[in-house]
Amino acid sequence: MVMYFLMFGLGIVFFSISLIYIIQMYDDRKITFSKGSKTIAILSLGIFLLIITLPSLKYILFREYVQLDGACAIDIDTSARTAEASFEILDTGEIFSFRDIPELDIYGKKAPYYCTLTVTKDHNWEIGYKIYDLKTKELIVSNE
Repeated sequence: MVMYFLMFGLGIVFFSISLIYIIQMYDDRKITFSKGSKTIAILSLGIFLLIITLPSLKYILFREYVQLDGACAIDIDTSARTAEASFEILDTGEIFSFRDIPELDIYGKKAPYYCTLTVTKDHNWEIGYKIYDLKTKELIVSNE
């Protein structure tokens, strides 16, 4: 959720600042290749971030989420600077990633679980998860 709002906010800031700078350069009639290319690059980055985030904006604002249930496999990747947990719903093959890693040391990370994942209606942004024991359906860990 934080990543969504960070990307959306940066998209608005980059887009706005670059448009203001383009208008200012046009009024001053001082357009150089260096300044113009940097401004176009920042404008393109802002547009790219807005293209990624705007389609899901109504789902985030109106909290239109869906819950995906089913057996899942959890893969925890700690090789990068930030660790991330990937949840694969085994029935559908969909994969969702979360930055907060569940504490599964007792059960083991490779064991199959029953998961309830909360995502936006378009399945683009992860909201939360609940991990249950596959056999007993007892809640093990949740981040909601």
